[in-house]
Amino acid sequence: MATPLGWSKAGSGSVCLAFDQLRDVIESQEELIHQLRNVMVLQDENFVSKEEFQAVEKKLAEEKAAHAKTKVLLAKEEEKLQFALGEVEVLSKQLEKEKLAFEKALSSVKSKVLQESSKKDQLITKCNEIESHIIKQEDILNGKENEIKELQQVISQQKQIFRNHMSDFRIQKQQESYMAQVLDQKHKKASGTRQARSHQHPREK
Repeated sequence: MATPLGWSKAGSGSVCLAFDQLRDVIESQEELIHQLRNVMVLQDENFVSKEEFQAVEKKLAEEKAAHAKTKVLLAKEEEKLQFALGEVEVLSKQLEKEKLAFEKALSSVKSKVLQESSKKDQLITKCNEIESHIIKQEDILNGKENEIKELQQVISQQKQIFRNHMSDFRIQKQQESYMAQVLDQKHKKASGTRQARSHQHPREK
Protein backbone atom coordinates (compact mmCIF):
# COMPACT_ATOMS: atom_id res chain seq x y z
CA MET A 1 0.00 0.00 0.00
CA ALA A 2 1.41 3.41 -1.01
CA THR A 3 2.17 5.93 1.71
CA PRO A 4 0.90 9.55 1.16
CA LEU A 5 3.31 12.45 0.97
CA GLY A 6 4.40 13.60 4.39
CA TRP A 7 3.06 10.43 5.99
CA SER A 8 4.93 7.40 7.22
CA LYS A 9 4.29 4.26 9.21
CA ALA A 10 6.13 5.74 12.14
CA GLY A 11 3.71 8.70 12.11
CA SER A 12 0.60 6.65 12.86
CA GLY A 13 0.96 7.42 16.56
CA SER A 14 1.16 11.15 15.94
CA VAL A 15 -1.93 10.90 13.69
CA CYS A 16 -3.91 9.35 16.51
CA LEU A 17 -2.68 12.04 18.89
CA ALA A 18 -3.61 14.82 16.43
CA PHE A 19 -6.99 13.16 15.87
CA ASP A 20 -7.70 13.12 19.61
CA GLN A 21 -6.57 16.74 19.94
CA LEU A 22 -8.82 17.87 17.07
CA ARG A 23 -11.73 15.95 18.58
CA ASP A 24 -11.14 17.77 21.89
CA VAL A 25 -11.02 21.10 20.05
CA ILE A 26 -14.31 20.34 18.28
CA GLU A 27 -15.95 19.37 21.55
CA SER A 28 -14.70 22.62 23.12
CA GLN A 29 -15.97 24.65 20.16
CA GLU A 30 -19.34 22.94 20.26
CA GLU A 31 -19.55 23.65 23.98
CA LEU A 32 -18.67 27.32 23.34
CA ILE A 33 -21.25 27.54 20.55
CA HIS A 34 -23.83 26.02 22.85
CA GLN A 35 -22.94 28.56 25.53
CA LEU A 36 -23.17 31.43 23.00
CA ARG A 37 -26.57 30.20 21.90
CA ASN A 38 -27.68 30.12 25.50
CA VAL A 39 -26.39 33.67 25.87
CA MET A 40 -28.34 34.73 22.78
CA VAL A 41 -31.46 33.06 24.15
CA LEU A 42 -30.98 34.89 27.42
CA GLN A 43 -30.35 38.10 25.53
CA ASP A 44 -33.53 37.56 23.57
CA GLU A 45 -35.37 37.17 26.84
CA ASN A 46 -33.63 40.17 28.36
CA PHE A 47 -33.31 43.20 26.16
CA VAL A 48 -29.75 43.91 24.96
CA SER A 49 -28.29 46.58 22.79
CA LYS A 50 -27.72 46.13 19.07
CA GLU A 51 -23.94 46.43 19.48
CA GLU A 52 -23.85 43.66 22.05
CA PHE A 53 -26.02 41.48 19.89
CA GLN A 54 -23.85 42.11 16.81
CA ALA A 55 -20.69 41.36 18.82
CA VAL A 56 -22.15 38.10 20.08
CA GLU A 57 -23.40 37.28 16.59
CA LYS A 58 -19.95 37.97 15.12
CA LYS A 59 -18.33 35.84 17.78
CA LEU A 60 -20.77 33.05 16.99
CA ALA A 61 -20.00 33.32 13.27
CA GLU A 62 -16.27 33.18 13.97
CA GLU A 63 -16.71 30.16 16.16
CA LYS A 64 -18.84 28.47 13.50
CA ALA A 65 -16.18 29.20 10.86
CA ALA A 66 -13.44 27.88 13.15
CA HIS A 67 -15.62 24.88 13.92
CA ALA A 68 -16.14 24.17 10.22
CA LYS A 69 -12.40 24.52 9.59
CA THR A 70 -11.67 22.20 12.49
CA LYS A 71 -14.14 19.67 11.09
CA VAL A 72 -12.35 19.75 7.75
CA LEU A 73 -9.02 19.16 9.50
CA LEU A 74 -10.62 16.41 11.55
CA ALA A 75 -11.94 14.74 8.39
CA LYS A 76 -8.45 14.86 6.85
CA GLU A 77 -6.85 13.50 9.99
CA GLU A 78 -9.53 10.84 10.21
CA GLU A 79 -8.78 9.86 6.60
CA LYS A 80 -5.09 9.63 7.48
CA LEU A 81 -5.96 7.60 10.55
CA GLN A 82 -8.08 5.17 8.53
CA PHE A 83 -5.27 4.88 6.01
CA ALA A 84 -2.81 4.20 8.82
CA LEU A 85 -5.15 1.64 10.38
CA GLY A 86 -5.51 -0.09 7.02
CA GLU A 87 -1.75 -0.11 6.62
CA VAL A 88 -1.38 -1.48 10.15
CA GLU A 89 -3.89 -4.22 9.31
CA VAL A 90 -1.95 -5.13 6.16
CA LEU A 91 1.30 -5.16 8.11
CA SER A 92 -0.34 -7.24 10.85
CA LYS A 93 -1.51 -9.79 8.28
CA GLN A 94 1.95 -9.83 6.69
CA LEU A 95 3.51 -10.24 10.14
CA GLU A 96 1.11 -13.10 10.92
CA LYS A 97 2.04 -14.80 7.64
CA GLU A 98 5.74 -14.36 8.39
CA LYS A 99 5.15 -15.66 11.92
CA LEU A 100 3.35 -18.75 10.59
CA ALA A 101 6.12 -19.29 8.02
CA PHE A 102 8.75 -18.93 10.74
CA GLU A 103 6.91 -21.34 13.04
CA LYS A 104 6.58 -23.82 10.17
CA ALA A 105 10.29 -23.49 9.33
CA LEU A 106 11.19 -23.78 13.02
CA SER A 107 9.02 -26.88 13.37
CA SER A 108 10.67 -28.37 10.29
CA VAL A 109 14.13 -27.61 11.68
CA LYS A 110 13.18 -29.11 15.06
CA SER A 111 11.84 -32.22 13.34
CA LYS A 112 15.01 -32.53 11.28
CA VAL A 113 17.15 -32.04 14.39
CA LEU A 114 15.18 -34.77 16.19
CA GLN A 115 15.60 -37.09 13.20
CA GLU A 116 19.33 -36.40 13.00
CA SER A 117 19.61 -36.85 16.78
CA SER A 118 17.75 -40.18 16.49
CA LYS A 119 20.05 -41.24 13.63
CA LYS A 120 23.06 -40.21 15.70
CA ASP A 121 21.81 -42.26 18.67
CA GLN A 122 21.21 -45.23 16.38
CA LEU A 123 24.70 -44.89 14.91
CA ILE A 124 26.23 -44.64 18.39
CA THR A 125 24.31 -47.76 19.45
CA LYS A 126 25.39 -49.56 16.27
CA CYS A 127 29.01 -48.52 16.77
CA ASN A 128 28.89 -49.73 20.38
CA GLU A 129 27.46 -53.06 19.22
CA ILE A 130 30.14 -53.39 16.55
CA GLU A 131 32.85 -52.44 19.04
CA SER A 132 31.51 -55.01 21.52
CA HIS A 133 31.43 -57.63 18.75
CA ILE A 134 35.00 -56.76 17.74
CA ILE A 135 36.14 -57.07 21.36
CA LYS A 136 34.47 -60.50 21.59
CA GLN A 137 36.07 -61.55 18.29
CA GLU A 138 39.45 -60.32 19.53
CA ASP A 139 38.99 -62.34 22.72
CA ILE A 140 38.10 -65.39 20.62
CA LEU A 141 41.11 -64.81 18.35
CA ASN A 142 43.39 -64.37 21.35
CA GLY A 143 42.04 -67.62 22.74
CA LYS A 144 42.64 -69.33 19.39
CA GLU A 145 46.16 -67.90 19.23
CA ASN A 146 46.85 -69.22 22.73
CA GLU A 147 45.50 -72.62 21.69
CA ILE A 148 47.69 -72.55 18.58
CA LYS A 149 50.72 -71.65 20.67
CA GLU A 150 49.96 -74.51 23.05
CA LEU A 151 49.52 -76.88 20.09
CA GLN A 152 52.78 -75.65 18.61
CA GLN A 153 54.49 -76.35 21.92
CA VAL A 154 52.94 -79.84 22.00
CA ILE A 155 53.99 -80.47 18.39
CA SER A 156 57.47 -79.18 19.17
CA GLN A 157 57.65 -81.53 22.15
CA GLN A 158 56.30 -84.40 20.06
CA LYS A 159 58.89 -83.64 17.35
CA GLN A 160 61.61 -83.71 19.95
CA ILE A 161 60.26 -86.98 21.33
CA PHE A 162 60.04 -88.34 17.78
CA ARG A 163 63.60 -87.24 17.09
CA ASN A 164 64.70 -88.96 20.28
CA HIS A 165 62.79 -92.09 19.28
CA MET A 166 64.31 -91.98 15.82
CA SER A 167 67.74 -91.58 17.32
CA ASP A 168 67.11 -94.52 19.65
CA PHE A 169 65.66 -96.47 16.74
CA ARG A 170 68.74 -95.80 14.60
CA ILE A 171 71.03 -96.78 17.47
CA GLN A 172 68.97 -99.93 17.97
CA LYS A 173 69.10 -100.70 14.27
CA GLN A 174 72.83 -100.14 14.22
CA GLN A 175 73.18 -102.40 17.25
CA GLU A 176 70.99 -105.04 15.65
CA SER A 177 72.96 -104.75 12.43
CA TYR A 178 76.21 -105.05 14.30
CA MET A 179 74.94 -108.05 16.25
CA ALA A 180 73.73 -109.63 13.02
CA GLN A 181 77.13 -109.14 11.44
CA VAL A 182 78.88 -110.63 14.47
CA LEU A 183 76.54 -113.60 14.51
CA ASP A 184 76.91 -114.07 10.80
CA GLN A 185 80.65 -114.00 11.08
CA LYS A 186 80.50 -116.52 13.95
CA HIS A 187 78.15 -118.72 11.94
CA LYS A 188 80.43 -118.60 8.91
CA LYS A 189 83.40 -119.33 11.08
CA ALA A 190 81.66 -122.28 12.69
CA SER A 191 80.55 -123.63 9.33
CA GLY A 192 84.12 -123.44 7.99
CA THR A 193 85.45 -125.38 10.95
CA ARG A 194 82.90 -128.18 10.46
CA GLN A 195 83.71 -128.47 6.79
CA ALA A 196 87.43 -128.72 7.55
CA ARG A 197 86.88 -131.49 10.04
CA SER A 198 84.70 -133.45 7.65
CA HIS A 199 87.48 -133.43 5.02
CA GLN A 200 90.06 -134.66 7.52
CA HIS A 201 88.19 -137.83 8.67
CA PRO A 202 88.28 -139.74 5.37
CA ARG A 203 92.06 -139.37 5.03
CA GLU A 204 92.43 -140.98 8.42
CA LYS A 205 90.58 -144.13 7.23
